[in-house]
This record gives sequence, structure tokens and C-alpha cells, in this order.
Amino acid sequence: MRGLVLGLGWMFVALGLVGVFLPVMPTVPFLIVAIWCFSRSSKKLHHWLYSHPQFGPPLRDWDRYGVIPRRGKLIAVIGMACSLALVTIFVATSWMVPVFMGGAMLLVAIYVVTRPSRPPIQASE
Repeated sequence: MRGLVLGLGWMFVALGLVGVFLPVMPTVPFLIVAIWCFSRSSKKLHHWLYSHPQFGPPLRDWDRYGVIPRRGKLIAVIGMACSLALVTIFVATSWMVPVFMGGAMLLVAIYVVTRPSRPPIQASE
């Protein structure tokens, strides 16, 4: 089981790296899943990802405070809206698909938008 979770962790790291180069694909959500996989399979890889100079800060902010940066929120909500529009126009053959899809996306969008946009200011700063 450890090997399977480790392999999943690397797969999500790879998907996150694709997101670095493709603006339509997120990076941090995949890395959050990767760090979870590594926490259950390899403490060394978990530490590497958590302390990485580029990827570590957003992962730590999410882990400690549930932070989703404003830019990430905007991209997520716009992406969901565009996906819903495309499905409604080109895929849906009945009204039920867009309604249920839109309802699920609305719940996700509410969750994303209500997360903090930055870590709290510490009293010592």
C-alpha cells in the first residue's frame, strides 16, 4: 500500500508541475494531494515538498491557515463558470446536466471564495 500511495504522490507532483506551464491547470491543489500522499508514504519526500522554495510557501499557508490566494480563487471560479458554459452549450442534451453540475460547482465556488486570501498578520511582525 505504501508503494501505491508513494506512486500517487509522484503522479500528483507531475500533474502539479504541468500546471506550472499550463495556465488552465492548477498547481497547488495537486501538490496538496501529493503532500498528503507523501505524509503517508515518505517523510523525506513530504519534508522536501513542504520546504521547497517555490511550492512550500503556498502549501504551508494552506496547511496552517486554509489560505487560497485571490488569484487562485479568481482562476478557480472563472474556470468553473467557463466549464459550465461549455458543457451547457456543447454537451448537455437535457437541462438536468447543467443544473446539477452548476449546483455542485456553486458549492465548490462558495467554499473556495470563503477561504482566507492570505495568512493572518502575526503580532510579532
